[in-house]
Amino acid sequence: MELQEAKKNIKERGFLDISVGDEIDYAEEIKRLKKEKNAVILAHYYQEPAIQDIADFVGDSLQLSYKAAEADADLIVFAGVHFMAETAKILNPDKKVVLPDLNAGCSLSEACEAEDLAAFKKKHPDHLVVTYVNTSAAVKAISDICCTSSNAKKIIDSIPEDQPIIFAPDKNLGAYINKVTGRNMLLWEGACIVHEAFSIDKLLSTHQEHPKAKIIAHPESEEHILKTAAYIGSTSGLINFAKTDPSQEFIVATEAGILHEMQKEVPNKKLYPAPAVEDNTCACSECPYMKMNNMKKLYLCMEYELPEIHVPEEIQKKALIPIQRMLDISSR
Repeated sequence: MELQEAKKNIKERGFLDISVGDEIDYAEEIKRLKKEKNAVILAHYYQEPAIQDIADFVGDSLQLSYKAAEADADLIVFAGVHFMAETAKILNPDKKVVLPDLNAGCSLSEACEAEDLAAFKKKHPDHLVVTYVNTSAAVKAISDICCTSSNAKKIIDSIPEDQPIIFAPDKNLGAYINKVTGRNMLLWEGACIVHEAFSIDKLLSTHQEHPKAKIIAHPESEEHILKTAAYIGSTSGLINFAKTDPSQEFIVATEAGILHEMQKEVPNKKLYPAPAVEDNTCACSECPYMKMNNMKKLYLCMEYELPEIHVPEEIQKKALIPIQRMLDISSR
């Protein structure tokens, strides 16, 4: 496929939709391309297992931010969602960053448009704006500091107590941070479709079936889910808790993709995904955006180095400031 034809293909579909032979070994081809192109593959815990297994690094948003900043590669391949690839580009403006599917968005990012946040800021000019990393580059560019679920408390604790704060876009994470810090941040009305899908009734029923299992939950979950949890933390925090806690069984309330890496870390422990309200193939909560990526798209993305992520220079420079502030505070 010629370059112009490939770009047209992406413009129409958001990803390279090209036929490949049935005999192709995606894993081997991806390994070959990594060497040939000096590429690094960064993957989120919520990606499909095959992608996690072939990635150079698998992590949560904070870990991936660090890895993107440290990337010593000519090509950064981000197996995740759009805002993550944008963050990598912001941190590496002179490197090529590609994403298997441009349609891989985020319900939180979509819940907070830059023009809406700018208008909200004008109504509260004395407030500092802290935005979750699950936002667009344009939103980051009008933020004072970013955070992830791993470092949100540390970021908020670094801000003087008398400083009013706007926290966007996740109201559930914001409410949790308000609770654990004693703050009264002004919360944006956004939420993650994955973490609002858990059924409290099904969760309690699952716990009755496995009474020895500890419930562990991501802070993007709703308050009634968090109240049942023995531990609340980011994706990496949940994995670390499962590793260090003496319990042998856990009910995990976050996107089900985490179970792949978690089970590797605790092969002798039993893990159960927290059930979702709607019945689906796995009766768990999965992110439809994260699951847009697959091995074929990853291979084609690396072969053609498309779709490529672009961030306008003015936006990149402004967005870098709150991201760098987050990384600096987190490393203290």
